[in-house]
Amino acid sequence: MRRAGLGEGGSGNYVASGYSVYEEENEHLQEGLRAKVNALKSLSIDIGTEVKYQNKMLEDMDTDFDSTGGLLGATIGRVKKLSRGSQTKLLCYMLLFCFFVFFVLYWFISLR
Repeated sequence: MRRAGLGEGGSGNYVASGYSVYEEENEHLQEGLRAKVNALKSLSIDIGTEVKYQNKMLEDMDTDFDSTGGLLGATIGRVKKLSRGSQTKLLCYMLLFCFFVFFVLYWFISLR
């Protein structure tokens, strides 16, 4: 007694051709999956590159803020030293001048 597709004969060719169709479909799906994996790989590499660039930019900003903080600290120290003296009139003029400069800069920036 023969079973369909297992023995020699005509029905075995039908099973073999069905197997071939499944193999072709699997290869097609495998190629699609490979393309998606390659797309994800390139996307993750691009994300990694962008993260490295952003980290470098943040480190540069941190350095700039540290130097600005040091400059402002030294300037405030000088202003405190100046205010302890008897030169309050000079301090008032200096503060008015700073307000004037900031106002002029704000006005120029707002015109753009």
